[in-house]
Amino acid sequence: MNKITHTVCPLCGSSSIKKRFACKDYFATGEYFDIYECKECRFTFTQSVPDEKEIGRYYESPAYISHSNTHKGILNKIYHMARSIMLRRKVGLIKKLTLLRNGKILDYGTGTGYFAQAMKKAGWDVAAIEKSEQARIFAKEQFGLTLLPEETLPKLEEKSFDVVTMWHVMEHIQDLDGFWKQLHRIIDESGIAVIAVPNSSSYDAEFYNEHWAAYDVPRHLWHFTPSTMMKFGERNGFILERHYPMPLDGFYISLLSERYKGRKMATLRGIWNGFLGWIATFDKCSAGSSIIYVFRKKR
Repeated sequence: MNKITHTVCPLCGSSSIKKRFACKDYFATGEYFDIYECKECRFTFTQSVPDEKEIGRYYESPAYISHSNTHKGILNKIYHMARSIMLRRKVGLIKKLTLLRNGKILDYGTGTGYFAQAMKKAGWDVAAIEKSEQARIFAKEQFGLTLLPEETLPKLEEKSFDVVTMWHVMEHIQDLDGFWKQLHRIIDESGIAVIAVPNSSSYDAEFYNEHWAAYDVPRHLWHFTPSTMMKFGERNGFILERHYPMPLDGFYISLLSERYKGRKMATLRGIWNGFLGWIATFDKCSAGSSIIYVFRKKR
């Protein structure tokens, strides 16, 4: 298998990188992958991951929630309930941030198209890109949406979008800097990038350590914090304007993490720890299990 192994930090270039622990791929293969951290900038990443040609098999399951519509099992039911709530909030957030009623938006890594459809119903001009052919077929059949393949991104016109959204996608992208440069190219001068990713400095990440479900190795290549997200944006021509916690994510991730640990009363423990994580966000946003970041282009 072809693997990508880093000898220096992908963010700051320091050679002072060290292994924190190994995480198990609970979802697909049962393999273990190492989580590394940079001593200088504290950026965390999955080491020795399969390259772009090899990693596809780690997504090959009808149960992969972002690419399917399965409602089987309590965790999937919870996921879909949370998604319905969050869709309304996401649409409202985009309107609030832009003050536009019908702008132009690109949803990158749109999955099965739920958010793209919600923005379309809200009156926006929507484009959506999705890597998975299975997900593109679902979006076409379910919503009548034509999702574009990922190779379309470099062909999009410069400064053609008021907003680009990525909901739990950035952590999957292998060429981070290349992707940031594409973002900068296609977003209008007054536009924004809205990026949601898991937060590896969250309350639940620190509580569960190697069992934290949002490490999701090897599918999640990068493990961001507010500090490292800001640095990636800055070095690619963006400024971090604001960020928001995603409180419902903590409940889902805690439930899944408890299942991975194999503890008794996993559901009750997961709900309790999700509640504690939610309370922690009252004190500081950076305690949130997942965070929404809003970036604007430097002027």
